[in-house]
Amino acid sequence: MPAVLEREVLLERRQYISEQSNLWDKLSLAQKFASSSLTQFGYDLAFIRSSKLGNIAVLQCDNNAATITKDGEINTSPNISIRP
Repeated sequence: MPAVLEREVLLERRQYISEQSNLWDKLSLAQKFASSSLTQFGYDLAFIRSSKLGNIAVLQCDNNAATITKDGEINTSPNISIRP
């Protein structure tokens, strides 16, 4: 792998980790516990959606999505559409 390409890959990875860290900081304690259990099954925190009921964490694993409410309630069959 050329050095320039390898450097770009490393920079992209650092940015991704930074974004994940920023998302993680926005989760409630209950959401952090619930999401850590889902990560054991291959889910990754994708984004946080704000709603009137509070922030909802959205995790993805392959083509599957799961949501976690601010109280830590996990829904592995949410009725949401995720853009590619």
